[in-house]
Amino acid sequence: MRIARFSVREGSPAAGSVSFGIIEGDAAQPDSLVVHTLAGHPFGTPQPTGETHRLQDVRLLAPMLPSKIVAVGRNYAAHAAELGNEVPAVPLTFFKPSTAVIGPTEAVAYPPFSSDVQYEAELAVVIGRMCREVPLERVPEVVFGYTCANDVTARDVQQREGQWARAKGFDTSCPLGPWIETDLDPADLAVTCTVNGELRQAGRTSQMVRSVAELIAHVSEAMTLLPGDVILTGTPAGVGPLNIGDEVAVSVEGIGTLSNKVIKRG
Repeated sequence: MRIARFSVREGSPAAGSVSFGIIEGDAAQPDSLVVHTLAGHPFGTPQPTGETHRLQDVRLLAPMLPSKIVAVGRNYAAHAAELGNEVPAVPLTFFKPSTAVIGPTEAVAYPPFSSDVQYEAELAVVIGRMCREVPLERVPEVVFGYTCANDVTARDVQQREGQWARAKGFDTSCPLGPWIETDLDPADLAVTCTVNGELRQAGRTSQMVRSVAELIAHVSEAMTLLPGDVILTGTPAGVGPLNIGDEVAVSVEGIGTLSNKVIKRG
């Protein structure tokens, strides 16, 4: 099931309203896609209202507004190596604030305090129920679904400041989307990134040092996870710079593609 969060475009009686919806149709034929509006949040048993829209008549938003984004660094050995780092003995975690989140087609605003902003394509996990200290075998019970993410990073700031709050937490640094896929096995999915149509990253989730289940068990050992919280699972090798005017697209097999343009912060 594909769960989206959307607003209705101008020209409709429901223009400007924001809702969750179930997307149905063949993703290879965008004109066939239809959004069935849901009542309230999609957790539990989704309740359609009976209202439908063509996908082209709505604007997709970030599929979730999490209370927190917990990100994992250096979870692909080749990516750790390309930046001259070792794979950590335990998962390396950090936070991105909720204010970093943007949706598909929204712009990444290049921060004025950096001259080396980079893309990082990732599989993102969306939590479906409040949980803490989740054992490995019960992780599937707390996962709502998966989406694409771009852990946009001010690399020079990350290296200069030594901690990552500003480098990875600036406004617009966490694109998510285009929707949440609830029926997906995350064990071996292709994760790619293109910039202006040119392939820059190509990896598979099977290359992760620690699996989705291991990451959720580790994070939930320390903190309560709430419905809608997002965990970023790390990026494959191939990270590199973004420039103002670039179009960056993250794709995850079985989910879709998340595209964003880079602009100068105004």
